[in-house]
Amino acid sequence: MPLKDGGQGQPVSRGALMEMLSKKLERLPDFDRKFFAYGPIYLGGNAGFAGLIANSFYRRALNVTQGRFTSSLPMAVLPFLTTVALYTATVSNPLLSGDLNCPTCVLIRGALVGVVGGGVYPILLALPVNAGLAARYNSTPMPEKGNILRFWKNLSKPIVQKMYAVLLLQAVFGTYLSSKHFDIYLKILKLPDSDSEELHD
Repeated sequence: MPLKDGGQGQPVSRGALMEMLSKKLERLPDFDRKFFAYGPIYLGGNAGFAGLIANSFYRRALNVTQGRFTSSLPMAVLPFLTTVALYTATVSNPLLSGDLNCPTCVLIRGALVGVVGGGVYPILLALPVNAGLAARYNSTPMPEKGNILRFWKNLSKPIVQKMYAVLLLQAVFGTYLSSKHFDIYLKILKLPDSDSEELHD
């Protein structure tokens, strides 16, 4: 995205650009500002819910009845925090710094964050959490050394299949959220500058 110089032959710095775009964001309607700020939290909330679903599937598969709160808390909190951080780092911040101007790239990033942070990560996290509880409380026979990978693969396969709908939902929501954020970004670019700096598409 080309920028006009600041009047002395110097291009606008990244810090100045981020400040300019942030100020323009504050001039948008209240709905747009709140959606841009809190959208990742909704995606993270879905990720936390996906974590609880994955946790429930593994608890049933391993016959774990103890430590319900112990396993549920990290399975809700960690996917939530991870997804919000991933989306902010890969979509929100790059948009506000002027580094992400490709609509297709924005949609792909949003979908990937939704799937990885809100689907794949909760599944990968639920496995060791509940495996540790199953071993601690002897709720199910643990595999012998030579069959460990096969055991966890066979256990996880039906769970992953059940999570397909969650993965798809997260991909759709991540794509939708990123598309709306890019629309808001375009609105920011169309706002007239309030100072001498100019921004061009």
